[in-house]
Amino acid sequence: MTTVSVVVPTYNCADVLPRTIESVLAQTLSDLELIVVDDASTDETESVVSGYDDPRIRYVRHPTNRGGSAARNTGIANARGTYVAFLDADDEWYPRKLERQVDCLTSRGDEWVAAYCGFDRIRNGRLSGLRGLIATRVGGRENTRKEGGAELVADSLLLRGFSTGGMSTLVVERVVVDAMDGFDESFQRRQDWEFRTRLLKRGKLAYVDEILVRKHGSGKPSAETVERASLHFLDTFAADVATLEQRGHVVVGRHLFEVAVRHYADGNFRRGTSYLRRSHVTSVRQCLSLGFGLTLGVRTTLRRLARRTLRGASSIRPDPR
Repeated sequence: MTTVSVVVPTYNCADVLPRTIESVLAQTLSDLELIVVDDASTDETESVVSGYDDPRIRYVRHPTNRGGSAARNTGIANARGTYVAFLDADDEWYPRKLERQVDCLTSRGDEWVAAYCGFDRIRNGRLSGLRGLIATRVGGRENTRKEGGAELVADSLLLRGFSTGGMSTLVVERVVVDAMDGFDESFQRRQDWEFRTRLLKRGKLAYVDEILVRKHGSGKPSAETVERASLHFLDTFAADVATLEQRGHVVVGRHLFEVAVRHYADGNFRRGTSYLRRSHVTSVRQCLSLGFGLTLGVRTTLRRLARRTLRGASSIRPDPR
């Protein structure tokens, strides 16, 4: 049996996929298989994968686009490893990533069923420096090195200083992934939040205190997409949310704040304000995040107005007389 099955879901990422694949092949733990699940890409993804002459690589293609959760489930169904690791198609691993995480899990008791690790985040754009400052220096690090099981469900639901940094940092025992029935395919976004919350109910999550993943910025979903995913997440864990709210914790308000900021960033000020009025703001970091969202929204609005002005000017033709 292979030690680790690496599942890489991809959709039209042929330009960055080589970086991802090569970071897997460079792992110091070589007893692995790499399953690339092509979610009906229309670019050169298949050619990129077939260009590697390595028997550890397998390519699986969906005939139609089904989303990231379905692609990960296809990878799990084809996996033969003791552990399953997930890697987004635009991220990359440092060479000792799998070795360090497998060593961590094999050195602990049976209740430790998964491990995550530290990561770098590469941010792009003119405001990336400000965004990075908000994310990493104000109110604590994005990844706070927490370990444990069911006791962390509250932190996961409350968005309270606990993040695994997405799926690219996770290694999970295959038997646990199977017991969880993989990913909930109704989630088009927030798959990592949903999976992490269920995982914590199955066993303990360990942390390897090293930066072993490099995450690259990618396209952002629309505010409407984030809104639907956040509300779906709250509905899925409604019982847990209700219990925490009864204990005096504000869960819904924290999630609505995230939705409000995303609407502001898209220039949807009226809808953003409607969510902000129902949200919960308690920290300096949240205030700065709100200011950042407003700044992006103003820029977005000004650009839209400029484009409309240019289109209007180009449609005015001079009088031939």
